[in-house]
Amino acid sequence: MTARILGPVEEWYCPNCRAEDAIPYRADVHVRYHTCPKLRYLSAPMIRKGIAAKVEVHEREAYIGKERVQYDPELGRPLVSIETTRDEGTDLMVFAPTATAELD
Repeated sequence: MTARILGPVEEWYCPNCRAEDAIPYRADVHVRYHTCPKLRYLSAPMIRKGIAAKVEVHEREAYIGKERVQYDPELGRPLVSIETTRDEGTDLMVFAPTATAELD
């Protein structure tokens, strides 16, 4: 059996459900996601430990028509985005409507 030297670890947490995770450090830009029970079981971003943040789901207020949109799995309401607010800025994960077409 050989020993492996592990590199630094990044610790992540969810400000809503308090889930925690630790993964090996990555040099590229990335975000850790998890299925959050407090955000209606949507795939929501986690925050690096040590950073205060707020993660919120926003319902769609515009008319839907025939567009195919993301719905809240619990309430059945259309959703438009998940917003992460930190001291240094805001990130937005947008649920864009799916385009459809018909052939005659």
